[in-house]
Amino acid sequence: MTTLNPSTCRRLQKLPQIPSVWEGDRRRLSDGEQALVGDADMPPGGECILWVDGSQGMVRAMDMVSPDAGTEVVVRTLLRAMEHPHNPGTPARPKKIVVRDRELLFYLRGALQELDITLDYVSELPLIDEIFRGLQDAVQARPPQLPEEFSEQLADKAVAICKDAPWEVLADHQILSFEVNQWDVDILYASIMGMLGMEYGILFYRSLDSLQRFRQQAMMESSLEQMQAAFLSQDCLFMTFEPPDEETPPRFPGISPASPEDMTPVFGNLHPMEGMRSFLYEDEAKVMLVCLEAMHRFLQQHRQKFSNDSFPAISGRYKLSNPANATSQITIKVATMPDLAEDLVGLDEEETDTFRFPIVEDDWVPDNSFISLGMLPWSLVKTLRPLAKHYQAQDLTEAGDGLPVVMIQTSQPKAKTLIQAIQTSGGLKGICFNPGQNPFTGDRFEIGILQGMDSTLHLFGEFSEEDTVHASARKKWDQRCKKMKGICGLIVAKGLTGASRGNPQLKDMVGLFETHSLTVQELGLGTLQIHAPEDWIL
Repeated sequence: MTTLNPSTCRRLQKLPQIPSVWEGDRRRLSDGEQALVGDADMPPGGECILWVDGSQGMVRAMDMVSPDAGTEVVVRTLLRAMEHPHNPGTPARPKKIVVRDRELLFYLRGALQELDITLDYVSELPLIDEIFRGLQDAVQARPPQLPEEFSEQLADKAVAICKDAPWEVLADHQILSFEVNQWDVDILYASIMGMLGMEYGILFYRSLDSLQRFRQQAMMESSLEQMQAAFLSQDCLFMTFEPPDEETPPRFPGISPASPEDMTPVFGNLHPMEGMRSFLYEDEAKVMLVCLEAMHRFLQQHRQKFSNDSFPAISGRYKLSNPANATSQITIKVATMPDLAEDLVGLDEEETDTFRFPIVEDDWVPDNSFISLGMLPWSLVKTLRPLAKHYQAQDLTEAGDGLPVVMIQTSQPKAKTLIQAIQTSGGLKGICFNPGQNPFTGDRFEIGILQGMDSTLHLFGEFSEEDTVHASARKKWDQRCKKMKGICGLIVAKGLTGASRGNPQLKDMVGLFETHSLTVQELGLGTLQIHAPEDWIL
């Protein structure tokens, strides 16, 4: 049985022991309960670990874990409850712990035997039971995503719109107006997302002011927090499409519109004071229903007029069944807004010209390349220099165990193409790791960049901030580069599909480029953001 190591025991024994009884448990959550807990990264069917102080009536620690996680994760959460509890708790050991799982009790007795804590079994855990009852009540009280009487109709309209694929002919600045004049709505202004291939959907703004203000803020703000604030400032109804679950996530967020039936439509509302909610109330569902049907008819009638980026002045009136009264009809007018489109394009170009965003292109490193950070011992460096078909030298002094290197392994033809691209740029000026973020999902990355002598920037890897293997390799990289006074290297190797995949031999290393390790400050890019599926920009 796994036990705490002696140093951990000594550290915990120094905590004050309080006369409290703590309850601990691990329970499976429903999808609705898990959504309320708020762990978006945990797949459905996760389990919740809770440690609560039953004497003081407070939660000290909580974790979401996958069902196949071992019992040690319960102890891990317990140690956090002791040393780093949620506010207003203070670090402490309990006098007694009670659980309702005998197997967990047996495990805890072995793990905590040095901590002078009484462990006992009980059939019920009153405080934890009350917490989970509260979660169940909250899920039951939560309104459905769509009112029941409109759910099926809206799902059908969403499939029809996805088949229409308006994003293939309309960009997000080419706005359509919808005169509704019903349910406290006069005119909605639709912006269609998806032409860049990143996220598909339609935003129905309640005012032009909200639409224009958001676009201005989105162009000016650079940090994730500022982008989120701009996002939440919008006043609109929305329908977006989520891709089906896949075992391997896409390289960049986004969906393919090729199979509309496989997409999951998500409806919701954004308002500066209300925030975002992923469900519609009855009147909002009625508005969404007639607008989607009107858009469908408008596209069927006029789609061909939007070819070759054309956006002429077009309008149409459509008599539709009234969702509020099946025996009556309402008329919805749909119109293009070409003057507004020109204004929005001018705003985008003005901002772009002002900031002159540097683009990091994804054109050098072949897809599916094997990329790693490491070190080449000095004995191998000396052997490789005369053997490599392509060698770029630096005036360096050997220090440490060897030369810190980025290794890119691909097929022989693609290795040759990569080397030619580097040589065309005049050589390799430097290697940098720069912070990056996706403003649409909030994900943060570290972006590996190769800089050519012509100052062009080229992506060689995106590494999640949660990638512990990369974090460890980066720490060693920084240490080695410091010893080398900023000198590092790039190795281009062949043999991607052979026995040497991931471990190329000297004969496989066709290029060695000794260069400089550039700091974030030297590159001067700040935090990069995804601009399009193959570009990162400042």
